[in-house]
Amino acid sequence: MPPLIFRKGLDLKHEVAGTLAASYHSDLIDAVKNADFRYSSGRLTIHLAREFGFCYGVDRAVDYAYQARRRFPDRTVYLTGEIIHNPHVNNELRALGIRFLSDEGESLEALTPDEVVILPAFGVTIELLTGLQRRGCTLVDTTCGSVLNVWKNVKRYAKEGFTSIIHGKFRHEETRATASQALHSGSGRYLVVLDQNEAAIVCGYIRSGSNRAEILERFERSASPGFDPDRDLQRVGCANQTTMLSSESIEIGEMFRAAMRDRYGDIELPRRFRAFDTICSATQDRQDAVLALLAGQPVDLMVVIGGLNSSNTCNLARMCMDRVPTYHIADPTGLVSAETIRHRTVGSPTEITSTGWLPRGDVTIGLTSGASTPDNLVGVAIQRLDVLANEA
Repeated sequence: MPPLIFRKGLDLKHEVAGTLAASYHSDLIDAVKNADFRYSSGRLTIHLAREFGFCYGVDRAVDYAYQARRRFPDRTVYLTGEIIHNPHVNNELRALGIRFLSDEGESLEALTPDEVVILPAFGVTIELLTGLQRRGCTLVDTTCGSVLNVWKNVKRYAKEGFTSIIHGKFRHEETRATASQALHSGSGRYLVVLDQNEAAIVCGYIRSGSNRAEILERFERSASPGFDPDRDLQRVGCANQTTMLSSESIEIGEMFRAAMRDRYGDIELPRRFRAFDTICSATQDRQDAVLALLAGQPVDLMVVIGGLNSSNTCNLARMCMDRVPTYHIADPTGLVSAETIRHRTVGSPTEITSTGWLPRGDVTIGLTSGASTPDNLVGVAIQRLDVLANEA
């Protein structure tokens, strides 16, 4: 008998709604929204982005995890890894007794049909899914619909003989899962490009074929096994990790379109190139909201809240940094004092401590949060900013 898989919840949404609200809701955030996304107190003014925080896919994943714990109170419930990239949320799930296979001491090999395993919003690789099914575990699949849309595209590319060019971070759970979908569909191939610089290297090869050695060396770990640029870059289709910077994904798609046109001509282009339609609407909305905030009124600085390993949060900070001083904090505890802030700088994997971050006198702060950050943390951050700006 095949293992049981829950993909549309566990019919306990109303039963866990109160617990979710108590854990993640904020009355203060509701009040700020009702005040035209503006908060004023003493010398402090905060403008909150009109789209921020939990997206639908994250909200759904967390909801399903709480439903799973309620549905199976007497069984061990696991997550394959972080359900989303937010330490606060993951620690809340650990507090419910949900165990993480990625934690030290846990083992996939020890699982039995008695265990329940939650698949995260990023999805999992085909290899991991097959292993869980082989062990007969009950599965709760929270894979985001936007991720499933990317998978649909790369599977179609593979069946039509196209190599998937994936704009993403090849170590990221979502990109690894997407790559596995491409690889195991027909004779699928993939190549992961991190940014426009890497895309330019590949496009240079498509045009001239003169940098084969550079391609093989640079993309050794981020291409499908046996990747051969002479064979595998003749027909390409674009896709992306849903949390990447949307404008960059679109630009990379246009770079590959132009390269294929230059190499093969307009007549051949429809046979050689597939444009992607995998931009996550929630990611796009949050990025658009930040740009609208910065265009709408002057701010002295931006505070971006979210997991330090959250790709969508890092990209929000990246969008702001060229316009105003920007501080990406993991949570409100990063707001140490009016003098000191603990934050992540764009492009650096580590957290640093900076001083002199909060201007004297009247101060206007722009505020947003990543798609894996709950409202309660944003509310606490507003309260903390109020105290720091107005303390004697």
